[in-house]
Amino acid sequence: MTEQTQDDNRHPALLYHEYPRPGKLEIRATKPLANGYDLSRAYSPGVAEACLEIKADPENAARYTTRGNLVAVVTNGSAVLGLGNIGALASKPVMEGKAVLFKKFANIDCFDIELDEPDPVKLAEIVCAMEPTFGAINLEDIKAPDCFIVEKICRERMGIPVFHDDQHGTAIVVGAAATNALRVAGKRFEDIKIVSTGGGAAGIACLNMLLKLGVKRENVWLCDIHGLVHAGREVDMNPQKAAFAQVTDGRTLDDVIDGADLFLGLSGPGALTADHVARMAQRPIIFALANPTPEILPDQVREVAPDAIIATGRSDFPNQVNNVLCFPFIFRGALDVGATEINDAMQIGCVEGIAALARATTSAEAAAAYKGEQLSFGADYLIPKPFDPRLMGIVASSVARAAMDSGVAKRPLPDLDAYKAGLDASVFRSAMIMRPVFEAARHASRRIVFAEGEDERVLRAASAMLEETTEVPILIGRPEVIANRLERAGLSIKPGRDFELVNPQDDPRYRNYWQSYHQIMQRRGVTPDLARAILRTNTTAIGAIMVHRGDADSLICGTFGQYLWHLNYISQILGSAARHPVGALSLLIQQEGNLFVADTQVHPNPTPEQIVETTIGAARHVRRFGLDPKIALCSHSQFGNLDTPSGRNMRAALEMLDSMGMDFDYEGEMHVDAALDTDLRARLLPDARFSGPANVLIFANTDAASGVRNILKTRAGALEVGPILMGMGNTAHIVTPSITARGLLNMSALAGTPVAQYG
Repeated sequence: MTEQTQDDNRHPALLYHEYPRPGKLEIRATKPLANGYDLSRAYSPGVAEACLEIKADPENAARYTTRGNLVAVVTNGSAVLGLGNIGALASKPVMEGKAVLFKKFANIDCFDIELDEPDPVKLAEIVCAMEPTFGAINLEDIKAPDCFIVEKICRERMGIPVFHDDQHGTAIVVGAAATNALRVAGKRFEDIKIVSTGGGAAGIACLNMLLKLGVKRENVWLCDIHGLVHAGREVDMNPQKAAFAQVTDGRTLDDVIDGADLFLGLSGPGALTADHVARMAQRPIIFALANPTPEILPDQVREVAPDAIIATGRSDFPNQVNNVLCFPFIFRGALDVGATEINDAMQIGCVEGIAALARATTSAEAAAAYKGEQLSFGADYLIPKPFDPRLMGIVASSVARAAMDSGVAKRPLPDLDAYKAGLDASVFRSAMIMRPVFEAARHASRRIVFAEGEDERVLRAASAMLEETTEVPILIGRPEVIANRLERAGLSIKPGRDFELVNPQDDPRYRNYWQSYHQIMQRRGVTPDLARAILRTNTTAIGAIMVHRGDADSLICGTFGQYLWHLNYISQILGSAARHPVGALSLLIQQEGNLFVADTQVHPNPTPEQIVETTIGAARHVRRFGLDPKIALCSHSQFGNLDTPSGRNMRAALEMLDSMGMDFDYEGEMHVDAALDTDLRARLLPDARFSGPANVLIFANTDAASGVRNILKTRAGALEVGPILMGMGNTAHIVTPSITARGLLNMSALAGTPVAQYG
């Protein structure tokens, strides 16, 4: 890293830590404290009840306090990153950062604790004394060999997991990367020769992990700053290093590198040279993990070994060995089963989970976070990316299973599959609300045609459909473009085997398709020549004709282009007196609860009759999610207090609904705050038709509906499912260009179930 780069990074990093308020953490209350009654439960006298329950059974601490989800990150600042012994206080930004990662990646609460205690035994005693506060301890940045002493004492005395991440976190990720690197290279753990530089905590732990995975101790050659660790050496030795001492005349790395299959570097820049690499075995594996400058740069390796498999500790090269792939999720699994320790079985379970995930199809979310990178399993993709949301479910459940199987779980889980589904739901916010829709989709095999089949988001959605539903994806697009994009995205699905491909430039049904379109449109100004042109170039029209002719059950379009443009062709081809667009409904998933908003797209200024159709359609679709609709008709007028066009339309719609004897709750006209605030609504209209917050907002025009939808998405962080095109009998849905691959998967599940069963 150049001095200029350091200067460029320094100022933004300091601003990040200082503003808008110093540091990276805060503490927030999870219970209300708004009045005297809340105070009496939070503190005296109500708090005594929780105290007595814990006294009677210490396991109740996990029920009545944060302890079951609280980790301490503890250091004395004696070996911080590449900065060395900078002391406890200077280490605080690093520990705060670690706490943020716990929360971000695994929703684990965390306190950073910096202790000004250099003596390892005294440090261990302080940590042990904190056991009543925490569910687990993460030791961090403690120098070797002190870290071995601290961890040993803490693990022996404490009844909660104690994990030194610098040792075991690094070792787990190295183990996962090595597992897959050997698979790519066609080698086995029991056969390989390993040469390692770095006799610190991380280096020793990595070697021990590789032994657990099958490497033979006699095939491991460990070097440090003083040279090869060999029998009889007395300089800078400890029991951990001595376990790898070789009986040999060799004394340096240069003496032992010949024929090595794997180089493991946790030392410093320049420790490995191109000449060393040239003397290694065929298809060498180079793990140069020193930060910020590796033992050797990847370009230098490839000059002498083009087929080498390389990993570093840096994010700007492929295969970053990053502890964040491990520590949040191993603690998540350990905490959730009340593990008394993190044992070898749990660590190997973590290794296997991480390695298996890299071999699976790449998630759309990870691809979005790492645009431009090749994320398909191979030499440049040995381990998942940190922002792959599947890590939580796969790794934490693997750890939980291993804890239960090895007998260290005090609170075993009754259903591991349900546990994994719950973890996935916590990451994929749409998972819980979409569950009934996906369940219905699994029992109704429908053919879903995607108009924009060349879009990578569509390709990823199609791949996920095959895993999560029984639907059959049909993609409209040019074969060569789709093939190239599948390869680039690392997706293994193939046309003809996994999905039907419709080539708009050469499909045997083209004549039938344009003739069908011409028959529909011949008295609306469409000539045969125009029909031929449209059915050769307009993929939305092609998809709609497929549904019209029965070659598909539902169309999804709109990943690019304007909504009403797509709606025009859908209405032309699939519309009828009995089936016509009545509104677009969006589900906004928020931390505070789920909210449906309509009509966001179809009718700019709906009539009372159109508002009624939208309301009835919204109720029908809300029930698809297993919810009882509570619908608010929203307007600037509130319960008749203004004589405005929107107020008059909403009041007229209310009267029509009353005359129809509907079987769902609705009320209006009202402001949005009255719709969502039960107390406010009760003050304004004590005889309101329903209690509790509304879960559906129907607006008097698309400007209002679309504005609320976009504010909730961009400012409140809501996740959208939709828009759902109502009134078309589930034959077509038009999404918006901002949709994600996960959003398309959700839409495919909605398109994959008949609406008629919901009334």
